[in-house]
Amino acid sequence: MDNLASLPEAFRNKVVVFYDGACPGCIKDMHWYQTRQRADDNNVVWFDITGQEMMLHELQIDPFAAMLELHVLNQQAEVVSEIPAYQLLLKRLPGWSWLGTLIGLPGIRPILGMLYRRWVKRRLCQAGRL
Repeated sequence: MDNLASLPEAFRNKVVVFYDGACPGCIKDMHWYQTRQRADDNNVVWFDITGQEMMLHELQIDPFAAMLELHVLNQQAEVVSEIPAYQLLLKRLPGWSWLGTLIGLPGIRPILGMLYRRWVKRRLCQAGRL
């Protein structure tokens, strides 16, 4: 994102996780993360993308892509998605940094990304959303 001033105040200097609130699995993942984060880590904001197409466009995130893959706005107001987004989140969790590093390895990241995209598309098709 080029202009930090255009960020909503609630997003500034935060890690913003854009999740699909219409997806039970996404909500489950959010709760998993929240139960493992440090008690003093209040810099992660969870933002439900359901019905928020205009906000996503303002942040230069394609709403359809946001439904297909995890998007995270880091504290420097840069959007990362898919496996790098998971890496960013895992590295913030006590005891999980190793997994964030592992999933980013050159031989693992592309395969994991492909499997992740297949799983999401299958889930969305089964729910009649794709």
